[in-house]
Amino acid sequence: MNRRGQHNAPFMAEKFSSENHAIDALVSSPATRAIETAKYFASALKMEESSICLEKSIYDASISDLLVVINALPESLGSVMMFGHNPGFSHLAYYLTGQPIEMPTCSIVLIEIAQEKWQHIVADSGLLIHFDYPKKYIS
Repeated sequence: MNRRGQHNAPFMAEKFSSENHAIDALVSSPATRAIETAKYFASALKMEESSICLEKSIYDASISDLLVVINALPESLGSVMMFGHNPGFSHLAYYLTGQPIEMPTCSIVLIEIAQEKWQHIVADSGLLIHFDYPKKYIS
């Protein structure tokens, strides 16, 4: 992780955790930067690093690859935070919300899904609740 990432990832993790979002699970690409970012969020959210689930298919994933991961999530999980890469994540956010979102590095998109089961998530089934990114805080 470069110097900017070493600053932005913990900053965004602390900012997100201070907003009291409840997260049940962290799912990450196995890429080094994604894992390091997930670890910062685990720490800020008071979750064990060992609880981060690594998912190979998130790396360089398309919308359909990401939906396979989402649709396979256990029903016991109410909220999941995923760590991955663009353009896949920006495309997924648009697919789920119908709103074009270009996610810069270390951005956070919070989407509320109307479906009760992970396997029922489809296009336009989500509502964009929150979009945040580090450059908003640079003056």
